[in-house]
Amino acid sequence: MNGRLANPSPDLWAYLVPALAALALWAAWLGWDQHYDVHPDGSTTGPYTAWQVAGLVLTLLAPLYWAASRPSIAGPVVGITAGLTVAAAYDWSDDSSGLFAIGVAMLMVGSLLATAASTLVITAVKRHGRGTGGATGATT
Repeated sequence: MNGRLANPSPDLWAYLVPALAALALWAAWLGWDQHYDVHPDGSTTGPYTAWQVAGLVLTLLAPLYWAASRPSIAGPVVGITAGLTVAAAYDWSDDSSGLFAIGVAMLMVGSLLATAASTLVITAVKRHGRGTGGATGATT
């Protein structure tokens, strides 16, 4: 029997950890709030407020950084995007109009672009820091 099947690749964790973190963080920040706020002028907002979405984004930086520090830079991009997409699809699937699919697609594209850009910045900064070897440029 092949031993590789019993012991998943370390690269697999770079995909799974961000995906599971994104699912859990969605539930923590957004999953509990399902009501819309009706304002005195009759307009509605919600169900999420800006602080909830900001909290989700900020807390996703930790698993993003962890996964971007691994050899496979595709891990955080695919993992976080997949986790957020699955969470949104589950959370919004009770919409009877069917328009939730458009929102899920928009979230998927947006999170893909945002995590790709963030991952590229993190890896570039980490590589630049390693390339200097800690030297300040001063000579003796």
